[in-house]
Amino acid sequence: MKLCDIKPDKSLTKKRKRVGRGNASGHGTTSGRGSKGQLSRSGGNLRVGFEGGQMPLHRRIPHLRGFKNTRKKEFNIVNVGSLEKFSEKDTVDFGFLLKNGMIRKEENLLKILGNGKLTKKLAVKANYFSAAAISKIEAAGGSAEIIDAGKK
Repeated sequence: MKLCDIKPDKSLTKKRKRVGRGNASGHGTTSGRGSKGQLSRSGGNLRVGFEGGQMPLHRRIPHLRGFKNTRKKEFNIVNVGSLEKFSEKDTVDFGFLLKNGMIRKEENLLKILGNGKLTKKLAVKANYFSAAAISKIEAAGGSAEIIDAGKK
């Protein structure tokens, strides 16, 4: 066998459609372009989004006004009541909550809010606390430690 003997499989090659070669060919007269109109003419192309003169969709929809604050801090929110399921020997911090599936986004900061009741003495470390969260943690005998925003 030589390199010149290798040919592609016949089922993989497809003959091109020869249009405009008489009506007997099946692709005569209009050559598969339908009858009259802009798209049947040579060079009759429409730009993307053209709707026949109707106001196009991208102009019918109102503009989004204002701006997006790209420096806004995004938080993983955890309520004090959801910390009740942990034991007193646990130190609740970013890594601990991530491991237990309480938070998901690693790039966001951790904020503890004061919704719910806490009866266990827990050591909680987070980037931010609400005033209610600090008072509930300390009332249960635990400690609320604010860590630097750069650390997690």
